[in-house]
Formats: sequence, structure tokens, C-alpha cells
Amino acid sequence: MSEILVGTSSWTDKTLIECGRFYPPTVKTPEARLKFYASQFPIVEVDSSYYAIPGEQTAKAWVERTPDSFLFNVKAFRLLTTHQTPPKVLPKHVSESLPVEKKTVYYKDLPNELIDAVWSEFRAALRPLKEAGKLGAVLFQFPPWFLPHKESLGHIEQCLERMEGHRVAVEFRHPMWFSERGRERTLTFERERGIVHVVVDEPQGLKTSVPAIWEVTSPDIAMVRLHGRNHGTWEKKGLKTASERFDYWYDEKELRELAPKIDALAEKVRQVQVLFNNNREDQGQKGAAMLQKLLPAPRVRPTEERPPT
Repeated sequence: MSEILVGTSSWTDKTLIECGRFYPPTVKTPEARLKFYASQFPIVEVDSSYYAIPGEQTAKAWVERTPDSFLFNVKAFRLLTTHQTPPKVLPKHVSESLPVEKKTVYYKDLPNELIDAVWSEFRAALRPLKEAGKLGAVLFQFPPWFLPHKESLGHIEQCLERMEGHRVAVEFRHPMWFSERGRERTLTFERERGIVHVVVDEPQGLKTSVPAIWEVTSPDIAMVRLHGRNHGTWEKKGLKTASERFDYWYDEKELRELAPKIDALAEKVRQVQVLFNNNREDQGQKGAAMLQKLLPAPRVRPTEERPPT
């Protein structure tokens, strides 16, 4: 029987902790927060790994603090998805070896030996989760300037080679990937390589709006990421935090409309992963809890055992 896992992107956002509505007053430490989160949801997306590669010991602690059936999706480090990266967030031995001092660097700026070192660090961070059977998928979220050109496809191919043995999901942030001409090419590219296609729910009608393409490209997993529908902040410049951009409360009517589409994906794959990325205060957690109740039963809850991934 297929399953639908519902969770959120991160469990440690500052505004989530400060709002005081999700975590009980007695839950005050990082260990207690993760344990409590895992008692409510069966999956979480590690968002912090985009900003800096976590240490292996950190990942080991995540393993120890969660049930055997719990899953972590991990967002790929920003340099690997061609985002601009401050040298200070690179592994220390990499930043100290940069050939030229810059405020930000890009993947193409690094010599091959430093690229190898970053990939090695990232894979090492995933190892404890993978060995424990708790690594769901590694999410590569590419920026709006990452267009469907030969060079971009080549970079994705390189990511797949580097991540051999891991399940890779890809999210695009430019609508050209799913234009009338590009849609089938993109889906075929993903299917032929077993890439998990990410269905997005986000504001529509804007320059960077990517449509929700309810398709499956991997035989095992479908992924849905809910970013909210805040038109006013989606393309706004100068925002200081991600929670400002994804500031949105899903209401019951909106989630009722999404539930049958999510359930339809479950007819095609073994597992559907739904992650709420609206992350101001407890927006994601409230939405995820509501969606779990709206989805057709039976659905997996945190305490239930699942087949190994």
C-alpha cells in the first residue's frame, strides 16, 4: 500500500520557536524539539544544509533523536546548486584554499580539487542518515537563473554522478522548464534518470511563477512542496529571511482542494512526500497537521513502521 508522509521544511526556525504555539513550554532544547516534532510528523526537510554543510556528528544526533521509521529529506548545499555562496560558509579547508578573495563565489569559480572536497563533505554529512535508513531524498533546488540549456542539463548530470546511491529530487525555479515547449522535455529528462520531480504550490501569474505539474517521474517517490501563495512577497527584493518570503497561512478550503491531487499521486508511487515550506511561526506545522486529517485514511503517522527506503 502506498503512503503519504506529511511534514515541514525545518523544525528549528527562529519564528517557530519564538511564537510558542507548536512546542510545549517544557520543550526547550534542540534534542527535545526534534523529538517532539518527530512525535507529530513522520518526515522533515533539513533546510539548514542549504546554508552550510552540517557535520557528521550533527547528523548522528538527528538519527538518535528520532524513531526508526522517521525520514529526513536534505536540501543540497547552495554552492552545489549554482547559488552564490559566501566563502565563510564553505568547509574551512576549502575556504582557506580559494585562489582569489571574493565576497561570494559560484560553483564555476572553484578549481576541481576544491569542488571534489565540497562534494566529499556533503556526502559525509549524509552518511549517518543513509546508514540508519533515515535519508529520504536529497533536494536540489536550482535558482531562477538556472535555465533549461545544455550547460544546466550537464550540471544536473554531474550532480547525479556525485550523488550515486542516493535518491535525488530536483526543483526548478524558472517557468521555462515547464513551458509548453519545455514541459515534456523536462519530464522525460527526469524520468530517464529516475529523478524525483517536485510538484510545487506557489503564487501564480508572476514572472518567476512555476506551475504545479502533477506528474510522477520516479517509480518510488513523488514530492510536493508547498511554498504558500503570497504574491506580495514572492519576488520582493530586500527580504532578510526566508520566512518573510514564504509568509502564508493555508486555509482548510485550499488544502481540501490539494488533498485529492496528492492522493492521486499515491496511486502511482510507493510513497508521496508533502513538505510545507511556508515557515513563518507555525504556519507549516498548522498546515501539515490539517492536511494529515484531510487526506483519505489510512495514512502513515509518526509511530507507524514503514518499509525501508
